[in-house]
Amino acid sequence: MSTNNIIMAVAGFMIMLTLALGTVGSPIFHHTNWTWVTVFVGFNLFQSAFTGFCPLAIVLKKLGIGK
Repeated sequence: MSTNNIIMAVAGFMIMLTLALGTVGSPIFHHTNWTWVTVFVGFNLFQSAFTGFCPLAIVLKKLGIGK
């Protein structure tokens, strides 16, 4: 699995999880402040498309994960 695929999978999972935790009607609702994590992940995806900087890519590279 390539680094880019791992980043997209983790970002997608985090968005779905934090929306479930932050949406009032969800069965696993915890607190509405979880939606800020969703905003953070979305912003990082957006800015990495233009700058090429992705914090998760740096972590994966240091761990030796991905190609």
